[in-house]
Amino acid sequence: MKSQKVKVGLIGLGNIGKTHIKNLTTTEQIELVGVCDLVREKADRFAAECETTAYYSHSELFRNSGLEAVIIAVPHYSHPVIAVDAFRQGIHVLCEKPLAIHVNDAKLTIAAYEEAKQKYPELVFGMMFQERTLPFYKKIKEIVDSGDLGRLTRASWINTAWFRSQAYYDSGDWRATWAGEGGGILTNQCPHNLDFYQWVFGVPARISGHAHIGKYHQIEVEDEVTAYFEHESGMVGHFMVTTAESPGVNRLEIVGENGRLLFEKDKLLLFRNRISMLQHLQETNQGFGNVEFEEIEIEVDKDVPTGHKVVTEKFVTKVLTGQGELIAEGTEGILSVTIANGIMLSSFNKQMVELPFDSDQYERILQDLIASSKFRKAAAQVIEADISQSFSK
Repeated sequence: MKSQKVKVGLIGLGNIGKTHIKNLTTTEQIELVGVCDLVREKADRFAAECETTAYYSHSELFRNSGLEAVIIAVPHYSHPVIAVDAFRQGIHVLCEKPLAIHVNDAKLTIAAYEEAKQKYPELVFGMMFQERTLPFYKKIKEIVDSGDLGRLTRASWINTAWFRSQAYYDSGDWRATWAGEGGGILTNQCPHNLDFYQWVFGVPARISGHAHIGKYHQIEVEDEVTAYFEHESGMVGHFMVTTAESPGVNRLEIVGENGRLLFEKDKLLLFRNRISMLQHLQETNQGFGNVEFEEIEIEVDKDVPTGHKVVTEKFVTKVLTGQGELIAEGTEGILSVTIANGIMLSSFNKQMVELPFDSDQYERILQDLIASSKFRKAAAQVIEADISQSFSK
C-alpha cells in the first residue's frame, strides 16, 4: 500500500522558498525530507527550523534524501536543469514560474518529462501557477468558457500593480540581469499574467511587442512593456505592464458580441447587450444607435482557499492517488514562455512576429545579450520585503 505521505524536497530558500516552507510544514500529507540551497548557511538554518536535513546541491538532495517529489524554487535558469535531472530519476516535479527562460529550454524540459514517463508512467509534473486559484480569475475563466459573451473581439489588460524599487533590484546580484535572470517584468513578475491570458484566450497567432530596457531602473532588462496580440479568431489583445508605476492598476476588460466584462478593484462587472452587437451593427437602420445593455455586478465567492497551498495540495493528491487534476500541468508552462519570448523577439526585431516563431533566433539573441552585458551590480543590498504583497496582482 502506498504511503499516505509524500516525501518532498525543496530546492531554493529565497523569498519564494520561505512561502513554500510554511506550506510544506503545515500540509498533513507531506514529509519534508530535505531543503537545499547553494548558500550553506541558509540551508542549515532552514533545515534546523524545519527539523530536516540540509543539502547544498540538488544532485546531493536527489541522491541521499529519499525524496519522491521536489519543489523547484531557484533562479530561473536552473529550472530546466533541475527538472530534467528529477525526471530521469522518476522524481515528481512542481516547478515555480517560469518553466524556462526561453522556448528551447522549455521544449527540452517537456521532452525529458515525456521520455521519463515511458519508464515512470505515473510521473507528475505541475507548474506553480497559483493565480489560477484566485476567485475572480476563476470566475472570468468560467464566464468566457461558457460562451455567454459570444464571439470575443477584444481583451485589454493593464497591469501596473507590480511596482519595484531600485532597492528591490539591488537586493540580489542575479536580479534583472540577462545572465542571472534572463529577462525583466515578463520573466519575473508577469508569467502568471501571461499564463492567465493564454488559459482564457489561447496563445496569439501574431504578436507586436514594445519592450523598454531599463527605462526607469538601473537594470539591463525590460521594466515596461506594451504588446498587441492578434488571434486566429479575429480577437485582438492588449497587454501593458511595468514595474515603475505607483499607484498601479490591474484592469482587465473583455469584449464579446454579447457584452463587456470588466475586472478592477476586486469587482467584476458585466455589461450585457440586449442583442449581439455584431448582429445589431448589420441590421439596425440607425447610424449611431448603440445596443441597449444592462449593467450587472457578478457575485464572486471570495471565501475559498487560494494560492500556493492549493496548488501544492492538488499536486500531492495526484502523486499519492493518481487522481484529480492539477491546477496547471507542467507542460502548459511553455505557453506563457512562448508569449513572453514572442513579445521580446518582436521588440528586438522591431516587427510583428508570427507564432510559432524561430526559437533558435530568440535563443541566439539572448546568448548575445548575456555575452555582451556591460552592466555590473554593486554589492547586494538587504531590503525589507513582505513577499505576500507581490502575489495576486
